[in-house]
Amino acid sequence: MGFVGREKEMRLIDRCCESGRPEFVAIYGRRRVGKTLLVRKYFVDGFSFYATGIAEKNMKVQLKVFNLSLIEYGSSDRSIPADWFEAFTRLKTLLQEDGVRRDRASGRRVVFLDELPWFDTPRSSFKAALDWFWNGWASNCKDLMLVVCGSATSWMLDNLVDDHGGFYNRVTRQIHLMPFTLAETEQLFLSNRVALPRQQVIEAYMVFGGIPHYLNLVDRRSSLAQNVDQLCFQPTGELQHECDRLFRSLFKHADIYEAIISELSERLIGKTRVELASAEGIGGGKRLTKALRELEQCGFIRKYQNYRANKNGHFYQLVDPFTLFSWRLMRRGTTDSWTEYRGTPSYFAWVGHAFELVCLLHVRQLKHALGIAGVQTKESAWRSRENTPGAQVDLLIDRRDGVIDLCEMKYSGSEFVIDADYARKLNRKLETFVREEHPKKALHLVMVTSNGVAHNAHYDVLTDDIGPDALFAE
Repeated sequence: MGFVGREKEMRLIDRCCESGRPEFVAIYGRRRVGKTLLVRKYFVDGFSFYATGIAEKNMKVQLKVFNLSLIEYGSSDRSIPADWFEAFTRLKTLLQEDGVRRDRASGRRVVFLDELPWFDTPRSSFKAALDWFWNGWASNCKDLMLVVCGSATSWMLDNLVDDHGGFYNRVTRQIHLMPFTLAETEQLFLSNRVALPRQQVIEAYMVFGGIPHYLNLVDRRSSLAQNVDQLCFQPTGELQHECDRLFRSLFKHADIYEAIISELSERLIGKTRVELASAEGIGGGKRLTKALRELEQCGFIRKYQNYRANKNGHFYQLVDPFTLFSWRLMRRGTTDSWTEYRGTPSYFAWVGHAFELVCLLHVRQLKHALGIAGVQTKESAWRSRENTPGAQVDLLIDRRDGVIDLCEMKYSGSEFVIDADYARKLNRKLETFVREEHPKKALHLVMVTSNGVAHNAHYDVLTDDIGPDALFAE
């Protein structure tokens, strides 16, 4: 299994190790993004204590596994603690022993609590005990580093990072571990000796997203299409039920979260809160507010403003490629063979949507390709008020230098050819935007493609085009 990237996060942990003061490091990010691997890779298991929570288990089980870790790291008391205060008292005793393990490089006592939210079962007082352990003792130990991880990002933010109680301003460092970019995905494949041209790296990203665990499952002895079949569509495929496991492990009463994802999978540009509230199985009120906030915190959706700001100007948009793939193709039973499905009209509908999503996740690279990396911008989308013929722009880059880039994103197996009909469609889109929005900035029509644009008689309708290599920029 390859390990690439994460240089920025490694440097941050370096600074924590060298700070000369107690450090409380909170690492969060969606499931399978590599939080545990990052910590293990950095410290090479040089922990003074390590324990991990167990999903969907009660307080008794959590205390049992915590106690097993205490015994493993040298505790002489083998009885299961009666509560979390006793458990952390024993941890404190363990850390004060002369022979306690230390990180070889820094000499620090490192405590690593993985999947922290799972320890916090109902009425367990886990958070109060952790508060007591840190504020009452550990925060006075200059050589102590407490590292906590959690996939339930909303719990990590609400109870630690943004807490206004005992943990207010106690977290000294926070790391939001993001999915890989296309460049990092390519590096991971190379480290695993998976030889794919960039066109197929893009397709792999459209299926698996930038989630290292999923990407590490790709077998170099099989084609990409065979890998997708084996992992996602075979009854024993490792990712066959991944989305179900993912949502059930992150959210209590997952039905509303899944209903929101199902609605958002239908429209790339996203939907407003009003549109979502009217959908079956969702409804409005505080329940919807909570679900949208938690889905956004966990990285499945994003909230952004429509170019035409108004009271309904915010959209909620699905931005996780694997979740889109799962809902559009796996959960609906659209196909049971990826190899046979590729090339069908339904496949091309999905691939167009998925490529646009990849582009939206690489806006920084697009700005670099346009030569505006240092220009302040605001990204949004736009929908025409008109229904006939109607128009929309899925990525609009509003620049402080007096330009608006209207980005068209097209996936094709070869060079994209702009014919006369498509050129007229692009011109109508520009005209509709001008008529409805009366922009005071110059308009640039930019096309982003998976295989470049043919320079034919209609190419000049574009201001610029961005090919696939630009998406792989660091």
